[in-house]
Amino acid sequence: MENSKNHKVEVLVTDPITVEALAPLHDNGRFRLQVKIQPSGAELDSLLKDCVCWLVRSQTKITDEKMARAPRLRVIGRAGVGVDNIDVEAASRRGILVMNVPGGNTLAATEHTFAMLLSLSRMIPQAHADLKAGLWNKEKWLGTELAGKTLGIIGLGRIGRQVLRRAAAFEMKAVVFDPYVSEDHAQKLGATQVSLEDLLKQSDFITVHASLTDKTRHLLNAETLKWVKPGARLVNCARGDLIDEAALLEALKDGRLKGAALDVFSREPLPADSPLLAMPNVIVTPHLGASTEEAQIKVAAELAQNISDYFTQGSLRNAVNLPGFETEVLEALGSYLELAERLGRFACQIVEGGLSEVEIRCSGSFPPNQRYPLAVAVLKGLLSTILDEPGISWVNAPMVARQRGIRVVETADQDPAAGAARLLTVKLTSDRGSHSISGTRLAGGELQIVQLDSLPVEVGLSGSMLVIENQDQPGVIGWVGTVLGKHNVNIADMRVGRQAPHGKAVMVITVEERVSSAVLQELQSHSGVKTVHWVKL
Repeated sequence: MENSKNHKVEVLVTDPITVEALAPLHDNGRFRLQVKIQPSGAELDSLLKDCVCWLVRSQTKITDEKMARAPRLRVIGRAGVGVDNIDVEAASRRGILVMNVPGGNTLAATEHTFAMLLSLSRMIPQAHADLKAGLWNKEKWLGTELAGKTLGIIGLGRIGRQVLRRAAAFEMKAVVFDPYVSEDHAQKLGATQVSLEDLLKQSDFITVHASLTDKTRHLLNAETLKWVKPGARLVNCARGDLIDEAALLEALKDGRLKGAALDVFSREPLPADSPLLAMPNVIVTPHLGASTEEAQIKVAAELAQNISDYFTQGSLRNAVNLPGFETEVLEALGSYLELAERLGRFACQIVEGGLSEVEIRCSGSFPPNQRYPLAVAVLKGLLSTILDEPGISWVNAPMVARQRGIRVVETADQDPAAGAARLLTVKLTSDRGSHSISGTRLAGGELQIVQLDSLPVEVGLSGSMLVIENQDQPGVIGWVGTVLGKHNVNIADMRVGRQAPHGKAVMVITVEERVSSAVLQELQSHSGVKTVHWVKL
């Protein structure tokens, strides 16, 4: 926030943004707007000299080198969701706040989803093309009604929740699959939480709104599409790579799926020779989910208001990278913030079921004012793992957790276990039980896990690893090594922990290669192995 009220806040706009929507800035005497679309060279250098706030969409690439030429730059505003065109890490190093507008296109994407659903149910594009060609094939285009049908919603985030609300107006029965939403929270929203298999088997229409992560890439593939109810119709307005397009084509060709409506693709722009374009039962649009006049105005207006509130009131909304905590508190915590975030990332990847509660326990010499930042760091790590929404940050992580029905509990005690002066423990509770992980910072600065559930195990918090819960019995460790060796997976480090001989045990294996789902299933097949999880930090 600018300290002096006597100086104008110079705001530079270099991408096409609806100027009328920027009224909170150009109608306020504290701001001076300069709109120069895609300036380059000397003109850009001149504009950056006095620039305090830089507003862009997706065209302008804001690099560290460009920020270095803007000595007064304090805020970068992105009129949209993604911040891929902004070097957020460099901005953070320079103390520059990055803001986006994550919810501005929610309604547009929701309505586009329903446009696709209706187009599928009544085959509107096909009938339109037929009639334009001079044909009157009324009998050919017999449709189906949405009322009374089951809509399967994969992913219950911002857009998924809005689709759910509108499905009720169409008198549709809704089932949802979101492994990070509890059954209780889904019921409160008016839906039944089911497994992916049950959703695909029950649904007449399926719409995908999941985040794209390592776990959800090709969520719908050759195996899972075999579960689809014959004659179902599929909509994807989320991310192209959530669906294996080759498997989708086969499901459409053999009639398992009656039709598909796609706004997103694994490769964009969609190549002209894509086999999807030759399918008569496929409706396609060129990534139009957020492309409405209203959405463009909304994101510009919301961004302008957030910028105005920041400079005039000091309030923070949709800040991607700046913690809302006192500087001295953050400095005192140091790498314990990173420890907390990594523990959240780790814990989220070994828990199963819909999350209902996150408990963060601070043991040892953590003053009260340090506990909330640590809790937020845990949430940031956790949510960044399960969501691909750009901008999960220190500021918005608690709000996103609340929206997803996750209760956050902070506890403290003065006597840490495991021989550490300060210990952080993250416990996640889900529909299928709970898991906890404890970690600390060693004297040399390394971040280390010291306990998984009740099992002592010492392993560094970095890299990629397999976490295997097993029965302590002869042959299990050998089996795991044999399977990994057979698939050319190199073991960089292995740590084991157990409660007692022949009791519950755990292996944490750091590996140098990506472990495929097939290998994970093979590891799981041993009678002495209870669970196998892939963790990437």
